[in-house]
Amino acid sequence: MSKVILITGASAGLGREAAILLAKQGHTVYAGARRVDRLAELADHGIAAVEMDVTKSGDNERAVDRIIDAEGRIDVLINNAGFGLYGPVEDTPIDDARYQFEVNIFGLAHLTQLVLPHMRAQGSGRIVNISSMVGKVFTPMGAWYVATKHALEGWSDCLRLEAAPFGIQVVLIQPGAIHTEFGDVMVALMEKFPGDSPYHSQIESLSSLMADPGAVEHRTHVTAAAKVYAKAATTRRPRRRYITGALARPWMYTRKWFGDAVYEFTVCRRLL
Repeated sequence: MSKVILITGASAGLGREAAILLAKQGHTVYAGARRVDRLAELADHGIAAVEMDVTKSGDNERAVDRIIDAEGRIDVLINNAGFGLYGPVEDTPIDDARYQFEVNIFGLAHLTQLVLPHMRAQGSGRIVNISSMVGKVFTPMGAWYVATKHALEGWSDCLRLEAAPFGIQVVLIQPGAIHTEFGDVMVALMEKFPGDSPYHSQIESLSSLMADPGAVEHRTHVTAAAKVYAKAATTRRPRRRYITGALARPWMYTRKWFGDAVYEFTVCRRLL
């Protein structure tokens, strides 16, 4: 059965690939992004472009109103918009940290609040929140990003319980290393920190590892991960969580089964 789907952060990477795949499957897809010019080519796939910045309440309201006016319903919201702020806790400007939470948590939460009343009225709906493997593990230089994903995991679990009586399902996806722009953006953000930072050697080590051709080569291809997005959004009985992408299962299972000390020794030490 065809669904009406809104996916944010759809101008590139996983969001774009998932939007195209869902449209090919016959669903009505609205693709949201700040860089609406990068959504133009999606029209060839029958996808409607929505200019929106999830941190701006007016954008979120206009996007939801537009879809309801046109379709009369929203069946699936895929909260994909987000970015990773990496760098030392001590050196990161607190305003940058706040913006990380605005995008990854508060913008997502506001958009979800707008969609929920319509889903309740329908008696059905699905919220798919894009977390990360670092929603369950952690890395050096990742405190602010990791904090948002840990928060999203707990927030989604609570929402799942609240929404279930109304026929609304809440699903988490935990991507690992995927071949997208995410890693390049992360490295670019870390390069902004001053060379005389006491954490400079850690920044350099992690940046070099992220840019290493061998590491890049072993990232999961975006089309494979997009299939997981589509399954989470459309399968009749979704899991609570989906894991996809290189490193995700080994890292998450190492911490789960062997504890923090072993995880830090075997995984985190390799990053520095």
